[in-house]
Amino acid sequence: MKPGRIVGEFPAPEFRGAQEQALRDVRAAFEDGNDVVLVRAPTGSGKSLVARAIMGCARTVEEADPTDATGAYYTTPQVSQLDDVAEDDLLDDLKLIRGKSNYTCILPNEETTPVDRAPCARERGYDCAVKHRCPYFSDRAIASSRDYAAMTLAYFMRTAGSEVFRTRDVCVIDEAHGLAEWAEMYATIDLNDRTVPVWEEVRVPDLDGDVDAAVNFAEHLTRVCEAAKDELLGQDELTAEEAGERDRLQELISELSWFVEDYNDPESATTWVVDADENGVTVKPMDPERYLTHTVWDRANRHALLSATILNKEAFCRSVGLDPSNVALVDVEHTFPVENRPLYDVTQGKMTYEHRDETLPKVAETVVRVMANHPDEKGIVHAHSYDIAEKLAGHLRKYGVGDRVRTHDSDTRDAELERWKASDDPEVFIAVKMEEALDLAYDLSRWQVLCKAPFLNTNDSRVAARLADGQWAWYYRTALRTVIQACGRVVRAPDDQGATYVADTSILDLFERARTDMPPWFREQVDRMSVPDLPEVDVDAALGDTTGGVDQVEAPSTGGNATENSGRTATGASAESDGADDEDEQPSVSGPMADVWNTE
Repeated sequence: MKPGRIVGEFPAPEFRGAQEQALRDVRAAFEDGNDVVLVRAPTGSGKSLVARAIMGCARTVEEADPTDATGAYYTTPQVSQLDDVAEDDLLDDLKLIRGKSNYTCILPNEETTPVDRAPCARERGYDCAVKHRCPYFSDRAIASSRDYAAMTLAYFMRTAGSEVFRTRDVCVIDEAHGLAEWAEMYATIDLNDRTVPVWEEVRVPDLDGDVDAAVNFAEHLTRVCEAAKDELLGQDELTAEEAGERDRLQELISELSWFVEDYNDPESATTWVVDADENGVTVKPMDPERYLTHTVWDRANRHALLSATILNKEAFCRSVGLDPSNVALVDVEHTFPVENRPLYDVTQGKMTYEHRDETLPKVAETVVRVMANHPDEKGIVHAHSYDIAEKLAGHLRKYGVGDRVRTHDSDTRDAELERWKASDDPEVFIAVKMEEALDLAYDLSRWQVLCKAPFLNTNDSRVAARLADGQWAWYYRTALRTVIQACGRVVRAPDDQGATYVADTSILDLFERARTDMPPWFREQVDRMSVPDLPEVDVDAALGDTTGGVDQVEAPSTGGNATENSGRTATGASAESDGADDEDEQPSVSGPMADVWNTE
């Protein structure tokens, strides 16, 4: 790595805010011998451009010996963040690669077939005459040969051990604050009749949280999966459904083998927990250091991790298996005036499950008053769960302001978001799990409401185990991180302005409990929080200048975050004394240890 050229590698014609100083600090941190540098940069500070400058420090082929690692990776958990990179002309030298299922075949009569179900995936020994023009294999070949390859964290982890995407000199992880949670999520193994093609052929024992019994069951299930996979591999041609079953069986074999191997390794720091009921079995890792070593830390010589919300260096390092003494933290100054990003206290009570029926109508009335306070401006309401979103939308319709409100469900999430952003009307968007990686600059949204403190679900066995171990600081820090991310959605530049209204009393409690982990710029924001003078309920004012009714999408009680090749999302819950949000569910998808054969 050549840190000395970092400033010259900045891709924009001029610096904004504290970007130049940030690059100089990052250069000094790497020159001091740190292998990992954490860059804590506020939302809207242009982290992607900083990331590209860091990538530009990677050794080139001309500078390296044949055995040296060269080039750089850019990866992020958020698909939307990767889409932003793809659309940024300043980052056009980053070659993007996505998973196979995101590309379609170009063969005649196969134009709508995803590449992972194309003839090359269905027929034994298939020799594709146009493989050199296949959109997936072409993008993969280009990305593997370019100096800078960009991909989602899911794809990056799944290609660990790949001969195509080998170790590089530098790896930059954007939005890295949730790296430990993402790793745990990807390494979770869901076993049920939807995820296991041979589920009817196995007898599920009464595990009752017994990890040793789960290991025995995993070994038995692996043998059944291998037999079913071998039978499919023995066929000359498969249907698309059979090809999907073969791939899923291979994924399961890899996932289960990893679990058994890791559990039996006395040097592994991973703790496994098991949830089981009549519907299936879920095997979850806690602090999967070994998994991250294999999928992330071994993939590059030096790493830069960027986020606005790496709140505690030592705690973060422990959670991802890093030695804090070999990690530097660079704090980037917030250059957005604090008066442009006000926090307002409009709390109406607790929004925990047991208090929600009482509090939610008051929150709905408050939203109507906030709408009247911003009659000509678009706004977003972070509902936290689909259950809250559905009930809140119902209350708003009863008030008569439904024509200004847009909702979504898990299937229409991205489409409704784009329609709302494109609308010229001052629509209000009730959103679920959009607190991160959403750029609502200027008139895209001038205000937002936080309906509920985003505490993790205490019914989750990993969360319960940590809390039983007394890790309450981690619990509050995780919720604070999401709140800080949410507050950054509507203020994206120094001359931008956006108001954030806090409706759940538990958020105020969170601010008190996690104050020591707040970045200084956010602590200043909290200290300036005030109670606004909102107008009384006025339906005409709340409807604003909406020219026509908004198509309504009835939101179901479950849904997921839009992540590439993954339907999972973090679940939310209540604070220490508040109980859990049992209506928040996680959709199941295949785990992260898919064999490279399937992802390439």
